Amino acid sequence: MFTLPLWSAFADAAADPRFVYALGIAIVAGLVRGFSGFGSALIYMPLISAIYSPAVAAATILLIDSLCGLPFAIHAWPNANRRELLPVSIGAVVGVPLGVMALLYIDPLTLRWFIAVLVLAAVAALAAGWRYHGKPTLPASLGVGALSGFGAGAVQIGAPPLLVFWLGGKNSATTVRANIMVYFVVQGTLTFVLYFYNGLFTAPVVVLSLLFGVPFALAMFGGAWWFHGSSDVLYRRVAYAIIGFAGLVSLPVFDGLR
Repeated sequence: MFTLPLWSAFADAAADPRFVYALGIAIVAGLVRGFSGFGSALIYMPLISAIYSPAVAAATILLIDSLCGLPFAIHAWPNANRRELLPVSIGAVVGVPLGVMALLYIDPLTLRWFIAVLVLAAVAALAAGWRYHGKPTLPASLGVGALSGFGAGAVQIGAPPLLVFWLGGKNSATTVRANIMVYFVVQGTLTFVLYFYNGLFTAPVVVLSLLFGVPFALAMFGGAWWFHGSSDVLYRRVAYAIIGFAGLVSLPVFDGLR
């Protein structure tokens, strides 16, 4: 797979001036992921897309988050609501392939604007308290799963529709967190197959994923430790503040200042 000796590929990636900034972003994203069960892509995608490209950002966060999140998903499984997970996961099977097509064929700058606007709109809706308060019917669940799958396939941002859908119900933060973590395993597996088939896992992507993966995982453990004992209010406020900041600073209009 690699066209350069392995040590040279790692050295070149670490010597890139962008690497230090990207590493810091990966650590913050891992911390939030461990704490809230979501949010890593909402922070990672807009910022890493601005530093590298949307395709590099999407492929690296998929590898990193899928591998690092699996143990947490297994641990969270007993707290998940299986009846809510199944139809949403089925919807993702429809949405993910459409999202991958968007990633492959839409201009990178256009995707960056889409990512930033999506992140800011999502956090504004969540912070304002906008929720789906209806009964989680089968059509609604399938639709949310498809929308989430599209966002994940295109830009690895699938959490906002799920949060709007699930936070409006009677589930606690623990159940919502568990639902999202388990759902991401299903969604991530499907997306991985499609990314691999379309050649998105290039040598630089694999190298960056390995370099970012360990600090991301350590930060996830720190975030998970932080979550225990925290209140539902703190859970939401911390996640919203960090995600909103990431969306703002990633706007392409600020490229000249970076």
